[in-house]
Amino acid sequence: MPDLRAVESNALSQTNFSTLDWIIVAGYLAVSVVIGLMVRRYASSMKNYITAGRGLGTWLGIATMTGTELGLVTVMYSAEKGYKGGFAAFHIAILAGAVTLLVGLTGFIVASLRREKVLTIPEFYEKRFGRRTRILGGIVLAFGGILNMGLFLKVGSEFIVGVTGMSADSAALQWVMTTLLALVLFYTVLGGMISVVITDYIQFVVLSFGLLLTVLIAIFTLGWDHIFATVQDRLGPSGFDPLASGGQFGVEYVSWMALLGLVGCAIWPTAVARALAMESPQAVKRQYIWSSISFTIRFLLPYVLGICAFVYVATEAADLQNLFPVNAEEMSDPSKGSKVRYAMPIFLGKILPIGILGLISAAMIAAFMSTHDSYLLTWSSVLTQDVVAPLRRQELSNRARIWLTRAFIILIGIFLWLWGVIYPVGEDLWDYMAITGAIYFTGAIPVLIGGLYWKRASSTGAFWSLVVGTSAVLGLAPLRKIVGGFILRLIDHAPALATEKGYDEAALAMLTGERVGLFCIAMTMIVFVVGSLLFPDREPTAAISEES
Repeated sequence: MPDLRAVESNALSQTNFSTLDWIIVAGYLAVSVVIGLMVRRYASSMKNYITAGRGLGTWLGIATMTGTELGLVTVMYSAEKGYKGGFAAFHIAILAGAVTLLVGLTGFIVASLRREKVLTIPEFYEKRFGRRTRILGGIVLAFGGILNMGLFLKVGSEFIVGVTGMSADSAALQWVMTTLLALVLFYTVLGGMISVVITDYIQFVVLSFGLLLTVLIAIFTLGWDHIFATVQDRLGPSGFDPLASGGQFGVEYVSWMALLGLVGCAIWPTAVARALAMESPQAVKRQYIWSSISFTIRFLLPYVLGICAFVYVATEAADLQNLFPVNAEEMSDPSKGSKVRYAMPIFLGKILPIGILGLISAAMIAAFMSTHDSYLLTWSSVLTQDVVAPLRRQELSNRARIWLTRAFIILIGIFLWLWGVIYPVGEDLWDYMAITGAIYFTGAIPVLIGGLYWKRASSTGAFWSLVVGTSAVLGLAPLRKIVGGFILRLIDHAPALATEKGYDEAALAMLTGERVGLFCIAMTMIVFVVGSLLFPDREPTAAISEES
């Protein structure tokens, strides 16, 4: 019998990636390094370093926000959802776009924050609720945010390994992770937000054309009729209806996605950072109205790539069918479902011609960098501005703040490398990101909304809301197995459930990530309201929105 590992390795290594493609990718990376060197002299103050001097106009703001939010990790986790959920995954994109449009029309949260001229969200916490809340908010934000991007580096490297045909079982993944991390750290540390904005604009242009071209080639290669027929045949109604029984989603999941639509545009710090860097609150509204289109497309196009990868594997790649699931029943098989992230890049490596493959890979690496630079800068500046600086008795100079932020960028980068190597991914990438983000946003939602729009919101309610919100960490798969297993033991029929489904599977099915997230949201809202009513501030601060 042939060696199964050798068969798998041969199937994965069959790609069109050539020397010309490597040259194209290397040329793009060189341009990014040059940009970092050129803009270094403009990052002379903390304001310029983390907000680009608040000089972003509407169109540049749209481009840089889209460049940040449409990262390679977005393409990868969206393709994974498209592969597993089919066209039913489109509901996530539609909800994200609709909520972003609503925020743009109303200016909900983001316009009021821009009027306050704060540099970070925790800085608003201090203006409204005091320094103690700011420091705690900064710690929680940084903790959740850094965990949230903990797999970005690994997943971006998985794309390169898959599309180029490298061996996933060798040290190639770690070498790619190291190279990409060094590149991103280099120009982010040097140029700060100025470097980020300039590279994001270039990456927005490159990625927009590259991603659209890739989708058109994928559809042309397979054919729309063939794509729809295969999804219908292999996934059934659950491939089109997110509420269909037995599918990947359901009512709880759709509700969770609607909430994440608000979080992604109005609560999440990397998106809010663009609002705070805009030239005026009116420009913020225009930015969000137009960005609602790009926020929808950033999900839809990768979903299509994931669906196309599923159709290709299921109908045209017999050598890959032992590696990846090809019907609804196999999606929950750990031996196949956990490998789905490699399906899309392998699919592209097999269908894209030489030269085009290099251009598309450069576009995807552009997406990788446009997310990493912004996230690294956001979390490091929060640690500097909202944790270290408020704890010091002496004022930190601009020079000290910039160097401290740069040091945090490097430390976070090292953590990303280590976390990517050691964390056992037990859930879809998108679900991992939703739960780690919830560590921050479950507490931030009541604090921001209450602080902006409710006179009686108090510092006690805000403080404990942030504390309770950190319990969302229990939604991570390894912790859900432990907590879910404990709950199973309290149920009379736990042994039967564990025998029927497997103990870990039964625990995860009962305690889903979206269930944990929705429960934590409800708890933080209750804690915030009750804490504010029972423990009002002695000198209440007027709601910010009424002062504006």
